[in-house]
Amino acid sequence: MVDKKYCMSSYLAFRYIVDNDKEFYEGGHHKNIIPFPKEERIIVKTADDIGNEIEKQIIQFKDKKKGILLSGGMDSAIVASYLTGSDAYTFRFLDGEFQREELSRAEYYAKYYGLKLHYVDISWDTVVAYLGPVMKAKCAPVHSIEPQILQAALQAKADGIEMMFVGESSDLIFGGMDGLLAKDWTFNEFMERYIFMKPEDALIEPISMQYLFERYRVYGDKIDFLKFMDEVFSIESSSSYLNAFGVAKMPYYDPYARLKMADELDLNRVRNGEPKYLIRELMAKKYPEIPVPNKVPMPRPVDEYFKTWKGPSRIEFRDDIEMDRLSGNQKWQLYCLEQFLNIYDTAK
Repeated sequence: MVDKKYCMSSYLAFRYIVDNDKEFYEGGHHKNIIPFPKEERIIVKTADDIGNEIEKQIIQFKDKKKGILLSGGMDSAIVASYLTGSDAYTFRFLDGEFQREELSRAEYYAKYYGLKLHYVDISWDTVVAYLGPVMKAKCAPVHSIEPQILQAALQAKADGIEMMFVGESSDLIFGGMDGLLAKDWTFNEFMERYIFMKPEDALIEPISMQYLFERYRVYGDKIDFLKFMDEVFSIESSSSYLNAFGVAKMPYYDPYARLKMADELDLNRVRNGEPKYLIRELMAKKYPEIPVPNKVPMPRPVDEYFKTWKGPSRIEFRDDIEMDRLSGNQKWQLYCLEQFLNIYDTAK
C-alpha cells in the first residue's frame, strides 16, 4: 500500500519504515531485517563463553579470505582478536583528523593481532556517490552509516575478501545502549527520548508515530522499553548493514547476533558505569595493556557536513524548521529524505 505521508514520518521518527505493508511508491518495497531468532541463539553466561563462541563461529570460515570492519570500539576489537592474518578496514574522515583517538585505537588493535589495515577514506563526495545505490536498493531513505559501509564493502571486495565480519549486534544483546537503559522510563519520557526526529517538527502533513509505542505500554504510564528496543531498534540497526552489504554483494557475518545472555541483564551494573559488562571483561582480557574504551558510535562527521546547510526546500517540508536546533544526525535525515523523494518522483 502506498502511503508516502506515513513513510516520511516513520523514517524521521525511527530511521526506517516500520509498517512492512506501506511504501513510498508503487512497486518499491522497502527492506527490513528480522534479527536472528532467539530460540536459535547460543546461550553465553561469562565473558569466556562469549570469546569461545565467537572463535567457534569464525573457524567455519577458515578457508575464506576474511576481513573486518574495525573501529576503535570494543566489539570489533574483540572479533579482530580471532582474525590474526586477516584484513581490517577502518573508516578515516577529514584527512584522519576526525575522531583521531578512535582511529589510533583501531590502528593499535590491528597491529596487536597482526591484521593488515586498510583505510577507507570517506569524504562528502564519496557519501553522495554511494547514497543513491543504498537508497534505491532499500526503496527508502537510509541511515547515515550506509553509504560508507557500502564504500568499505566494495573496497574489501576489490581486495578479494570473501567474508566480512562486523560487531554490530553487541550493544543490543549485552546492554550497551546505556542511555536508553539509564532508568525505568514513563511512557511519555521514553517516547520523547527515543524518537530521532519528531515528524511534526519538519513535515507539513506529519503522521503520529505514537501507535508503535502504545504496543509496549504497561501499567498505565510505563513502557516495556527493553522489549521495544529488542523488537524496534534491532530492526533499524541491522537493516543498515544488510542493505549496504547486499548492494555490494559482499557476504558479512556478525558473531554477536548469534548469542544470547544466559542471565537477565543486570541493569544496576549498566546504570552504575558498566555498560556491556561481559564485553568489557572480555576486552580487558584481549587487550590487557590498555584501558577499556567507552562506546563511540560508528564515526561520521555529520555536524561538519551540514554546518552551513539551510534545510530542505521541497513542498513536503515546513519552511520554518529550526535548523540551528537540530543535530547533525537530524539534518542528515532531512537531507536524505529530501534526496530520496527526488528519486521517488523520478520513479513514479
